[in-house]
Amino acid sequence: MDHALHPDAAGHTAPTTGVDNETISCQLAHRTIRSFTGDPVGEDVMDTLLDVARHAPTSSFYQQMTIVRVKDPDIRHEVFLSSGQPYVDGTRGELLVFVVDLHRNARIREAAGVDLEPLGRTALFLEGVEDTLLAAQNTVIAAESLGLGTVYLGSIGGDPRRVIRALRLPRHTYPLVGLLVGHPDQDPQFKPRLPATFTTAVDTYPELDDPAVDLADYDRVVQTYYDLRDANRRIDSFTHQICTKPGAGRAEMAPVLDILREQGLALD
Repeated sequence: MDHALHPDAAGHTAPTTGVDNETISCQLAHRTIRSFTGDPVGEDVMDTLLDVARHAPTSSFYQQMTIVRVKDPDIRHEVFLSSGQPYVDGTRGELLVFVVDLHRNARIREAAGVDLEPLGRTALFLEGVEDTLLAAQNTVIAAESLGLGTVYLGSIGGDPRRVIRALRLPRHTYPLVGLLVGHPDQDPQFKPRLPATFTTAVDTYPELDDPAVDLADYDRVVQTYYDLRDANRRIDSFTHQICTKPGAGRAEMAPVLDILREQGLALD
């Protein structure tokens, strides 16, 4: 079903559903936070978040994921240079980099004298991607349930080789996504999502007659949303963004396949 909307205390709209509990409310209340206070996240909290990530589901029990917690300002600056997002630099918020990691299992196979060829297959890399994203999302839900804010950093893909060098990532690894976790220093609006009729279906893919026409109402909703990265400007309609943005960002122009093959991943 589509989520009904109601105004929150700040005048924003938060989604609700017919079935609710604390976990669901936390998930529906997700907002991207790009500004954090200088208050540190406690070590007990960070230990808990990392443990939650470690206990996420894993494909075939391969556990092909590693998290690098970046505390060195110089290394964080390198991640910022790859990302290009100003809030990545500095000391506010905890920076985590979620790494697709087939290196550990490669070492196990090497020690046993077993061929590494399967680890170079695209299917194995995709299983590692699954493990890594599940761990990241587990972390986000846990952090936000504690009142913390989060922002995913797909932008670290702007220069993956720089991140690989900075984190000293070995062969058979790839820095998939970054995550900042901290105490929110902003109160952004809830970003409206596509109607459920476009993103959910039963048995077969939903038929789309003329998406640009059918999404006219959604486009009008999106155009009233103000992105705090530019608080004085409404954002473009969804359909206009889809027609103009894909392939233009640094992370979307990076030579990902070349880098994966340099790392011994997705070879076939």
